[in-house]
Amino acid sequence: MNWHAVRAIYGFEMARTWRTVMQSIVSPVLSTSLYFVVFGAAIGSRIPQVGGVSYGAFIVPGLVMLSLLTQSVSNASFGIYFPRFSGTIYELLSAPVSAIETVLAYVGAAASKSVILGLIILATASLFVPLHVEHPGWMLLFLVLTAATFSLVGFIIGLWADSFEKLQVVPLLVITPLTFLGGSFYSIDMLPPFWQSVALFNPVVYLVSGFRWSFYGQADVGVALSLGMTAVFLVAALCIVAWIFRTGYRLKA
Repeated sequence: MNWHAVRAIYGFEMARTWRTVMQSIVSPVLSTSLYFVVFGAAIGSRIPQVGGVSYGAFIVPGLVMLSLLTQSVSNASFGIYFPRFSGTIYELLSAPVSAIETVLAYVGAAASKSVILGLIILATASLFVPLHVEHPGWMLLFLVLTAATFSLVGFIIGLWADSFEKLQVVPLLVITPLTFLGGSFYSIDMLPPFWQSVALFNPVVYLVSGFRWSFYGQADVGVALSLGMTAVFLVAALCIVAWIFRTGYRLKA
């Protein structure tokens, strides 16, 4: 394993975050804070508790997950797309850097940014609503696994896209709607039976449910199932990335 190459790529990607801190950190935190103000304070005061938890506190895990998913995809997709756009990807492909090292560096940097952002949003949320993390270890595990999984998804999108517009298609038309419909702002137990069954086909339900359980000890689906589904998504994304590097899809064309 060429750790020097991994550190170099990882350091470059992380340095880009600090150069664009307003866009990478401040903007997502401010956008999420508006949700806390509107839903947590204004609307939440008029909604009864959900499972014994105030509505403002109930939506915190969903909002963190919303930011985590979108930022993981965005960071990873742009990180690998820009070298393809500028042509520097060929320097990387000709360097003594393996596919595993490349993915580890780019995905690791994107996941690190997303985890940092998620923790900042959690700290910000505590200023607006009372927070209690019942299982902090499990909370960090779900945070890291979800960030890594969707950073891999973003990496795939960055290789697939051939324009800046395509980089936004999947996050805007797929990831964000699935997150909003995945129980971020409500429990799926509040839905009619038919729509509860439909909601179980939404993969984000399992991520939000497991993450919310780590806070309040309540979940829409079993914690073991949430963890298992997260692992399945991670393995599926790894398999796709492995296929891309094995075939050279979008890398050498």
